[in-house]
Amino acid sequence: MDSRRDTLKIIGAIGTTCAFPFSADELYGQHEHPPAPAGAKPPPAPRFFGRAEFETISQMAETIIPATGTPGAIAAGVPAYIDSVVFADRGQQKLCRQGLRSLDARAGKQFGRPFRRLAEPERIELLERMTAEPFFQLIKNLTADGYYTSRAGMVEELGFQGGSVLAGFPGCNHPEPRS
Repeated sequence: MDSRRDTLKIIGAIGTTCAFPFSADELYGQHEHPPAPAGAKPPPAPRFFGRAEFETISQMAETIIPATGTPGAIAAGVPAYIDSVVFADRGQQKLCRQGLRSLDARAGKQFGRPFRRLAEPERIELLERMTAEPFFQLIKNLTADGYYTSRAGMVEELGFQGGSVLAGFPGCNHPEPRS
């Protein structure tokens, strides 16, 4: 080492290497996933719900978040998300099985057919009566969680761009209420 300056450069490089034990190239593109190839496999079969139950959950989710100018809950994969969450929680499994039986019984009594076969206005009418029930609240919350963590919810509906830096954090820009 020829000088004190060279020694400090080496010590600085060693410290930086210890703090960041990987190259900058390894950091770029780690969050990117390639698009699904054309003709990709359909989503796997439900792990918890039976076919009829899964159709009912799908119709509930789509009634809660319908397709509008953006994809609805079904297109966003929400029913599969709900199935995976419920599959992992025995308490939710019991609540869902009881709730689905009750929902189909109500649909049968009021409209003469199971919930999954109802028209949208009938589904809305039935679900509006259930808003305070734990089963409906669970499905509503799981639908929102699944949708707003999907690409359809985050990017297409909310406009999330990811990785952008804000120069500032603007607050509310509406006029304050007057007392």
